[in-house]
Amino acid sequence: MVNAKTYSQKPSEVSRRWILIDAAEAPVGRVATQIATYLTGKYKPTFTAHIDGGDYVVVINAKDAVFTGNKENDKKYYRHSGFPGGIKDATVAEVREKFPERLIEMAVKGMLPKNKLSSERMKRLRVFGGSDHTHTAQTPEKVEVK
Repeated sequence: MVNAKTYSQKPSEVSRRWILIDAAEAPVGRVATQIATYLTGKYKPTFTAHIDGGDYVVVINAKDAVFTGNKENDKKYYRHSGFPGGIKDATVAEVREKFPERLIEMAVKGMLPKNKLSSERMKRLRVFGGSDHTHTAQTPEKVEVK
């Protein structure tokens, strides 16, 4: 019998790529799952659960994010000030008008595992409302969302 060992990646062996995703290509849920996969690094053969081996993800056209059905007016985002009675809500249309980046950020945050690595993974997510981004020097490779 072969003495096969399970590979465990070390933090020094992590190699990160820069990925560019257009949020206007597919519904927000599909875009968010693709982004979460790249941030966690689960598509890599060297994936190790306790090591943060994901990639940097640049998302453009967040203001043109696609929501299916009547979610534009029906879906609510809630936030709380911490004071009694301090709950506030906003529809997708209201959030898109003020902070279009938050639509993608909140969807991705909900799809990441809730553990110690999630805050570092979210720091590697860069979302831009328009088609211009500040990471052209990193030459991100464009990925199609299916």
